Amino acid sequence: MSENNMHKGHNQEDHNMKEHNHSNHEHDKSLQENKDDHSQHDDHSQHDQNKHGESHHDHHAMMVEDFKKRFIISLFIMVPILLLSPMIQMFLGVDWRFTGDSYLLFVLSTILFIYGGKPFLKGAVDELKSKNPGMMTLIAFAISVAYSYSAIAVFTKIGSDFFWELATLIVIMLLGHWIEMKSVLGASRALDELLKLMPEEAHLIDENGNQKDVPVSSLKTGDAILVKPGEKIPIDGDVFDGNSEVNESMITGESVPVAKASGDEVIGGSINGEGVLKFKVSKVGDATFLSQVVRLVREAQESKSQTQRLADLAAKWLFYIAIVAGTITFSSWMVLGKGVAFAIERAVTVIIISCPHALGLATPLVTAVSTSIGAKNGLLIRNRNAFENARKVNSVVFDKTGTLTEGAFGITDIRAIDKTEDELLAIAYSVESNSEHPIAKGIVNEGKQRNLKQFEVSDYLNLPGKGLQATVNNKKVMVVSPGYMKLQKHDFNFEHYEELAEQGKTVVFVLEDDKLIGYIALSDIIRDTAKEAINTLKEMHIESIMLTGDNHKVASYVGKILSIDTVIAEVLPQEKSDKIDDLIKQGKKVAMTGDGVNDAPSLAKADLGIAIGAGTDVAIETADIILVKSNPLDVVNIIKLSKATYKKMIQNLIWATGYNLIALPLAAGVLYNQGILISPALGAVFMSLSTVIVAINAKFLKID
Repeated sequence: MSENNMHKGHNQEDHNMKEHNHSNHEHDKSLQENKDDHSQHDDHSQHDQNKHGESHHDHHAMMVEDFKKRFIISLFIMVPILLLSPMIQMFLGVDWRFTGDSYLLFVLSTILFIYGGKPFLKGAVDELKSKNPGMMTLIAFAISVAYSYSAIAVFTKIGSDFFWELATLIVIMLLGHWIEMKSVLGASRALDELLKLMPEEAHLIDENGNQKDVPVSSLKTGDAILVKPGEKIPIDGDVFDGNSEVNESMITGESVPVAKASGDEVIGGSINGEGVLKFKVSKVGDATFLSQVVRLVREAQESKSQTQRLADLAAKWLFYIAIVAGTITFSSWMVLGKGVAFAIERAVTVIIISCPHALGLATPLVTAVSTSIGAKNGLLIRNRNAFENARKVNSVVFDKTGTLTEGAFGITDIRAIDKTEDELLAIAYSVESNSEHPIAKGIVNEGKQRNLKQFEVSDYLNLPGKGLQATVNNKKVMVVSPGYMKLQKHDFNFEHYEELAEQGKTVVFVLEDDKLIGYIALSDIIRDTAKEAINTLKEMHIESIMLTGDNHKVASYVGKILSIDTVIAEVLPQEKSDKIDDLIKQGKKVAMTGDGVNDAPSLAKADLGIAIGAGTDVAIETADIILVKSNPLDVVNIIKLSKATYKKMIQNLIWATGYNLIALPLAAGVLYNQGILISPALGAVFMSLSTVIVAINAKFLKID
């Protein structure tokens, strides 16, 4: 919400009622409806994009099941292969050899190679086609060499077969991939739960007022919907009849049920309370709040981070190192006269050890877990790079209205003359209930909270530039601005008024038959968590700055209450981005936090753009992160989560890379003379163990 607009008609000097009338309100409503209609032009592209995300998600789930099935079947095939392998029998001290056993071993191994190795062989073909060899190519190369050499050994009777190592390698690799994919899929289950929140049917009210149940997918903008007590709200909309309290905790994290009446918005997926609500559909398809949440999180999960690209680069180099090291190992042992079988065994072991499985898993799992943690806490990460760099932020810039404050007026002071506070407020409440102005809404909300009686109002008049006039209890009542009071030379406590004005409060005066009966001060309500957020930033040695279009008095008052380091006021929207640019030029890493509308340019300019409140078109287009709960304290949580995420990624990268650097020489046989030799199977076990460790480490990620 623009501070300039908020105070344009309601400043300390002039309770301007030009915007207090219905015509302007209807004009604003019309603009909003046009905006909503315009936004629907993008529905098809958004729908296609979301469908792509869903099909990608379903495909991933199918792959998880496929790896699980292949692992279980391959595990059963591996058992007889191990029992038939001469080397295993020798290790166990038994002799189960029989005529033709080597050929049976070959048949079983062939089945396992084709069935269990298919994902790796197919993946290798895809990687080589794209001229980007990687992990799948490396695995395919390893099992192909092991299978080919073993097949030759069976039919030529030269050397020992490696079928048991082929089998263990395939089974362990299938297990590793299954664990990896299952973990990644599990991290995004919160999105599936969000989708399950939506009911499949809605109670549609037709033109004749009749009710019928229709699929939610068939609803259109403007359709009238009935929601019964205890039911889930099927889609986003605006209430036009009824009163109830709605539980939005599953959507916004708000633990207290929210009162809903005519004019209020309802969110699809939230649960209706004891009342009956009728509302008109405001958004459908991908434009709904829940759909946008799901889409934003999926986009974040699919976006590659800088740390992930670093891991990919490391994996690619390790692949080339593995090929070179495997070739050198084979050649060296051949030159040393250890024989083809031994040389191949060492070369294959090097390739297995070097397989960048843990490295490839190091960052994706952390990314998935951090995105899931963010989503559960109402932190929707759109830009992974900006999110990871949030750990470097040393200056957080806040917009005031709608960010540090609620963006809505609330009563702060009531001074009654010859009446009680409630009597004064009841009179003002009765008159202001006819207006849609923000000041009026603040007074009306207070009246409702106090359960005050609303008097019958007649002869209602809007007085442009002055205020409101009406007849209440057969008396002429006026709710007017300070400017009107000065113009008519009405006496009032000017010193107290000035004191309130210095605090950035807007004051309205209530007259009854031209006699002052009291005055009411209102201001934009500061969010409960704003002060805690600022204090926490101070503890983290991060500067806080308020950048607002509001006047200096209001900005200074709010800044003083919150103990903000720097206050910059009376800044136009187009000037905000220049201020952000100035801070960046000073060498600061800047996060901009705003409502995503007037702050769009500065959100885009900042190193990290954080939008308060999800669902606005501008927020989606410009912000790097959306805060669903509109809680300033979540800005702190974003920085903390970024620091924790980066720490976990580095831990995993060090483990995976360090493991390869240590294991490679051992696999090549540099300590062979000391009696230390790693077999391919043992190498595969150690490699998969590193994968499991990386996965477990990622799961321990949390917001500190």
